[in-house]
Amino acid sequence: MTTKDDSPSTSLTDEEYGQQRAAAALWAGASVLITNAQGEVLVQQVDYRTTHLLPGGAVDERESPAAAAAREVREELGIRMTIDRGLAVDWISPEASSAPPALRFPGEILTVFDGGTWSEDRIADIRLPPSEITAVQFVAPARLPELLSPADARRTLSALRSRINNGGTVLLENGVPITPTVLDRLGVLRTPPPCYRYPWEPGAALPELTVAQAWGWAFAPDGRVLVLLDPHTGTAVLPGGKPEPQDQGDAATTLLREAGEEAAARLGTPLLLGHVTDSAGNRAYLRYAAALTSLGPARPDPATGTTYTRVLITPEQATTLFDWGTPGSEQLTAVHQGRQQLGIPRAAPQPVTELPDPVAW
Repeated sequence: MTTKDDSPSTSLTDEEYGQQRAAAALWAGASVLITNAQGEVLVQQVDYRTTHLLPGGAVDERESPAAAAAREVREELGIRMTIDRGLAVDWISPEASSAPPALRFPGEILTVFDGGTWSEDRIADIRLPPSEITAVQFVAPARLPELLSPADARRTLSALRSRINNGGTVLLENGVPITPTVLDRLGVLRTPPPCYRYPWEPGAALPELTVAQAWGWAFAPDGRVLVLLDPHTGTAVLPGGKPEPQDQGDAATTLLREAGEEAAARLGTPLLLGHVTDSAGNRAYLRYAAALTSLGPARPDPATGTTYTRVLITPEQATTLFDWGTPGSEQLTAVHQGRQQLGIPRAAPQPVTELPDPVAW
């Protein structure tokens, strides 16, 4: 007989207790989440499965999961690196596994580690082994369910949201967080975000350009910014929108009006940061910085009927939710310059905070 915590009682010998524990043994695995500068995830095509995989594999006897992750990256990609940050620990039950009966799958604890964001130079150094790994590619997060098995896709997206949320390693059961964050609850990254990989230009747009949007980086006093999440798709947007006739051609007025309509947000005087221009070169999308002074009760956007989920997030976290390409880093630099002009401190890394109720600063 054992106690409730399954520790050995005086009725069990060490050998009997060891046999009992061995009978409950689990597999252990490790995988590594690697992204590029565009936020795309590295996946591998292998010669023994029809679906893609993250780098990783089984933990060997007497090997730690972190050591296994580093070894697998070295063996599969030819890259030597230190693995020291976990994103998710997943309990994979026998019932949820697709393993064939002959394997007598007992369940698995699989740890997803953070492989970081790789530069173009490091990506160019990838060397594949002569067998097993046939190709690698970086794919948008929304494509993971298309390429990975359902369980692997759930786990990878959960790990990616854990990285963005910056709240520490999350515990999963069959790929689903035990305690979901707002990013998990809304399925952030499951839907492709609008693509705005347009060149960044500081300052005002040329007069011949049509202003198509005025969006704002709305700063709370702690340096985080307001981001709106669509509850239906999980896509993220900054406050702002399209100019209307009542704005009388003033883009700053557009921003203030749209922030009020979409998020019940009141902003201070907007500071123009710059703009991006579309590929045709005839439309400009303006970006402002402004102090966020208060939020009223959440309500539907009159233009779309959507009641956005409002969150506070660091600017760095925010850029991972948009598809802005390389120009996104240039805009982020301008955002911090604007933040400094507004006298607002840089936000410390921290988890995403949902704002369901009115707030005044």
